[in-house]
Amino acid sequence: MEELIEKARVLQEALPYIRRFHGRTFVIKYGGSAMTDASLQASFVRDVVLMKYVGMNPIVVHGGGPQIDQTLRALGITPHKVEGLRVTDDRTMEVVEMVLAGRINKQIVSLIGQQGGRAVGISGIDDGLLLARKAAPVQTKSGPVDTGRVGEIREVRTNVVTALVGAGFIPVIAPLGVDDQGNSLNINADTAAGELASALRAEKLVLMTDTAGVCDRDGKLLQSLSATEIARLRESEVITGGMIPKVECALAALSGGVNKVHVLDGRVQHAILLEIFTDRGIGTEIVRQ
Repeated sequence: MEELIEKARVLQEALPYIRRFHGRTFVIKYGGSAMTDASLQASFVRDVVLMKYVGMNPIVVHGGGPQIDQTLRALGITPHKVEGLRVTDDRTMEVVEMVLAGRINKQIVSLIGQQGGRAVGISGIDDGLLLARKAAPVQTKSGPVDTGRVGEIREVRTNVVTALVGAGFIPVIAPLGVDDQGNSLNINADTAAGELASALRAEKLVLMTDTAGVCDRDGKLLQSLSATEIARLRESEVITGGMIPKVECALAALSGGVNKVHVLDGRVQHAILLEIFTDRGIGTEIVRQ
């Protein structure tokens, strides 16, 4: 009986959040271990389908870094990253397109369907969703590095996404962009999710990662951060590597009109529900100044 009562308490705690966020848009960047572990995949998909059934509008932007690395190595290509961004030559771009827009995208759509959801998989190339240009070289301590066919988003055309949401579908988006000449470009999934969230004026942007969130030098979770605090942590090199594009896209999303950004540990079962529907949450929330 106590177990049943506790379940009722959980539902009561969630009710105000369900009411508050009904009809609101949530852009979720899905990546890391949550994409490679079968139990975590099932947990994530159930969370997203539940959000849709209670009246929210989840939009999934997925990564696929480990799967891309695995395929590259199988083809004899050594993966290379700079400041968290993949260096993408023409051969690497072919693999990126094949893995992201092909295998991973359709796998997520299929999993959502198995849980009773309705999903449609697209990429940023479809209907010119993510119009991009070649990114400028990355400045490093050793000098500028050309990242090849890495794209920088210059415009987001949301028509195809809003049409899918309006028709009752969960959009599942591979982070590829297209330039004015029709060339495909590799877009960092965190950045793509942030730009899309801004264009849609989303209620929340959720970034799933393989850490507890943003942590201090001792590994302690920082539950809430502002832009000033993030700048200090970057200056002191507490925030480094792959966390850099995450906090950058978080700050850009907040400037673009997103209400709040959450960095979550995708290795935790039902991480999204625990963050959105409970009072404490489990990750790092990034808020306006």
